[in-house]
Amino acid sequence: MPPLLKKVCMAGSFAVGKTSLVRRFVESIFDERYQTTVGVKIDKKLVQMDGQALTLVLWDLAGEDDLSQVRASHLRGAAGFILVVDGCRARTLEAALDLERRITHETGPVPFALALNKADLAPEWEISAATIDPLLRRGWTCTHTSAKNGLGVEDLFLSLARKMLEAKE
Repeated sequence: MPPLLKKVCMAGSFAVGKTSLVRRFVESIFDERYQTTVGVKIDKKLVQMDGQALTLVLWDLAGEDDLSQVRASHLRGAAGFILVVDGCRARTLEAALDLERRITHETGPVPFALALNKADLAPEWEISAATIDPLLRRGWTCTHTSAKNGLGVEDLFLSLARKMLEAKE
């Protein structure tokens, strides 16, 4: 049986770590140099989930605080999305909350996860647990991640994969 293909869009503000998370997940590497994504970069990774082969097609969208800059065509066909937030910049959470509303308006209800990235810099975080608690109560999946040291990266993508498989049932 061929693997299922699932398109996942990575969204968030500039420099939150979307590309670094994808590279850590797909290639198990981290590069300190900042790489600006222009438009969209697409990667794939085959994973096994409950005996089902699943190819995640990862659309790394250019960093935007304003979804009007993201073309609707990039979002079409998405089975899920990951909102990436930089824990050191509170405004990136505000931008992610706005992006979630706009993406859901464009795609309809699809599974998503929130990556609270840069966990390796936790002492410098501007985002507290008290800020995230209301999102957890609303049923959001929030994962502390670090593209630098790999913390939570695999869990982030696999938890979204599980949600996407459950959504198709």
